[in-house]
Amino acid sequence: MAILLSFIVLIFSIIVHEVAHGYAADSLGDPTARLSGRLTLNPIPHIDLMGSILIPAVLMLSGSSMLFGWAKPVPYNPYNLRNQRWGEAFVAVAGSAVNLLMAVIFGLIIRFGSTMLPAPALSLAATIVFVNLFLGLFNLIPFPPLDGFTVLRTILPWHLASRLNRFEQQIRSTGPVFLILFLVLFSSLLSGPFFNAVVSLFGLITGMGI
Repeated sequence: MAILLSFIVLIFSIIVHEVAHGYAADSLGDPTARLSGRLTLNPIPHIDLMGSILIPAVLMLSGSSMLFGWAKPVPYNPYNLRNQRWGEAFVAVAGSAVNLLMAVIFGLIIRFGSTMLPAPALSLAATIVFVNLFLGLFNLIPFPPLDGFTVLRTILPWHLASRLNRFEQQIRSTGPVFLILFLVLFSSLLSGPFFNAVVSLFGLITGMGI
């Protein structure tokens, strides 16, 4: 039951992450996501078989400390953005910002309302906090195709950004293959410290331990 709950929360959080990208782009003048019907919480337009179903299921059933997945990327055209200097960074960081905001909101509900919440609601809120902390922070890692890399590329001087852009295009041309390899390496080398950092933040926000 706990695995199923985590799976549902993860899928919902991934979708919210992608919709936030679309709303950010729309607010800056690019209607691509809206015109594509992607500014919706209906999961059907967002579900990616590998990233939304297979990878999360394998990670959870294997007991991995990794908790990650992805939806179909929300389409947007950076050339439509009114703010050409910082627009891409704003769109990129919007997904993680919403995940972290959800973690803080539900974390504060736990901290100040735990005595009033029934056990199932408390468990749901705790799962939402943990999943969104993990997802939000992981996506800020500055490595392609994660959002943190887009932010890094945007804030660097043009000559460095252009090199990173070429590197990113090479990575994206491999499809999900490179991301899966990155997940394997991350799980082997860095997932422990990252997991511990998420647990520490979870306790700081909620006042609970895991």
